[in-house]
Parts: sequence; C-alpha cells; structure tokens
Amino acid sequence: MDKIYIYADGGCRGNGKEINVGGYGVYIKYKDKEKEIKGVTRNTTNNIMELTSAIEGLKALKTKEIPIEVIMDSQYVIEGINSWIESWIKRGWRKSDKKPVENKELWKELYNLKNQFKDIAFTKCKGHTDNKGNNKADELANEAMGEIE
Repeated sequence: MDKIYIYADGGCRGNGKEINVGGYGVYIKYKDKEKEIKGVTRNTTNNIMELTSAIEGLKALKTKEIPIEVIMDSQYVIEGINSWIESWIKRGWRKSDKKPVENKELWKELYNLKNQFKDIAFTKCKGHTDNKGNNKADELANEAMGEIE
C-alpha cells in the first residue's frame, strides 16, 4: 500500500531560558519523491517546535486521500495526539490536574489537521538512532537554528 511518511522534529537551543533559538525540520517521503521543510524562531520552547514540525508537515501535503504516517521522537506530541487530546477537549482544554493545557492553539491546529485526513497515524520512534528519516528531520531543525545563531 502507498503511504506518505512525514518525519518531524523540533528543538530549542537554550530551552527554558529567556533568550533562545528554536527550529523545526520535516522530511517527507512518498515513493521516490522527497520534500524537506525547515523553520526557525527565537524565544520559544522545545515542545512548541515539536508541535510546529508536525503541523508544518501536514500542511505541506497536497492530498488527504493517501495514508499518512507521522513519525516523531517526541513522546509529548505522540502521546498528546494519540492519547490525551480527547480528554483535554472534554475537560475544556484542561489537563487531569485541572491546569490549562499548554500550547492549546497549536494542539487545536494539529487536531484539526489530523481530522482532515482519511487515514493517518502518529508513531513514536527512538531519536538519534539509525532512523534515517528522523535523523534527516533533526538535521533540518539544527540547520534552521544555525541560520540565526
């Protein structure tokens, strides 16, 4: 079966500090076609960049009919979209501890994009191993961050 693979990764140099640089990378593979996307911003967080990478990957697709697999090393994004988001929505975008969900607008955007696809899966991979697609997405995120450091 044909499938589009989206490898997405985000990072933030200086995460948690007031002044930092964040970047995301997306590597899309479909049959013999490849697409690379990267972006950078200042004063962000690692989690924002991880979410942004998945969003930008989905936004780059021209079709919604071919099965999609989004592959990331971010447990935050994978657990969030696969397990937590439905409960957050039911609780009015609050976590189980009643605190507001962080990055709510990005989560809403990712959830809305996900629901536009007929067949989509979000899969966790181990980061910084032999996964070529994940390594390429990480490389793109680092390239982007290097552009404004």
